[in-house]
Amino acid sequence: MNYFDLYNIPESFLADEKAIKSKYYQLSREYHPDFFANEGQERQQEILQLSTLNTNAYRTLSDSDLRMQYILKEHGLLEEGGKNELPPAFLMEMMELNEELMELEFDFDADKLKEIGAKSAGVVAELENDILPVLQRYPELHGVTKDEALQQVKTYYLKKKYLLRIQETLSKFAARS
Repeated sequence: MNYFDLYNIPESFLADEKAIKSKYYQLSREYHPDFFANEGQERQQEILQLSTLNTNAYRTLSDSDLRMQYILKEHGLLEEGGKNELPPAFLMEMMELNEELMELEFDFDADKLKEIGAKSAGVVAELENDILPVLQRYPELHGVTKDEALQQVKTYYLKKKYLLRIQETLSKFAARS
């Protein structure tokens, strides 16, 4: 079952956090396995599955990155190990950042580390600023415009994931210095 359907909320990248939490608690009470201890084994198994579904739905929908990944997967847009291509200009920019990081391996420079960190943070901020209007409009979109929005979100998601790896590397350098 689709998590948005389970929670009876519209599919949205900017979901209502209070509604998600409220529905989670409601379903947690409704599907609590202890309330079905005297039921048959089949019913107990069904309730356990519903309880697990509720927990998984909450974990996914309450985390913006997991929610985004979930929506993209539901629409068949994220392929494991498949063709999740990024624009060449972005890849070139990231290659340059990665090269600068590799240079730090051999010749550490705290100022250079800060500079790379600022570049990375700037790219993330620009990405988030650019995608926000798409995320806000998404629930009202239909047909081709919705498909186009999903493609934009996919590109954003993949870029952000790439940048997170760079930021993790930066954190390792910062921890060593």
